[in-house]
Amino acid sequence: MSPVAYKLVDAAEWRAARAAGAYAGSAVDRADGYIHMSTAEQLVETARRHYAGRDGLLLVEVALEELGDALRWEPSRGGELFPHLYGPLPLSAARSERELAVDDDGRPTFADGATRWP
Repeated sequence: MSPVAYKLVDAAEWRAARAAGAYAGSAVDRADGYIHMSTAEQLVETARRHYAGRDGLLLVEVALEELGDALRWEPSRGGELFPHLYGPLPLSAARSERELAVDDDGRPTFADGATRWP
């Protein structure tokens, strides 16, 4: 599977995670019992379905090798395997962060001017 995954995160929640030392997940993640992540190929649909019309977001690239046994690849949309993290996301696993907004159609606009996903 992919050596990295991505998490779309509310920027304020990520700042709180930095202060706490780990990211415990969004309200949806906590309700589901795991942190939802996506591969690069899954990001467009994830953004469209769950983040359309949102700003103040970060795209966090996560190094999967640092997650150990807490990472599971499980079927979701149409049986496609998604990376799910059962436990908090250690900040040491975050390889990069990019500020972005997602328009009403689910397209990203990054603070650096880019309009393409990784």
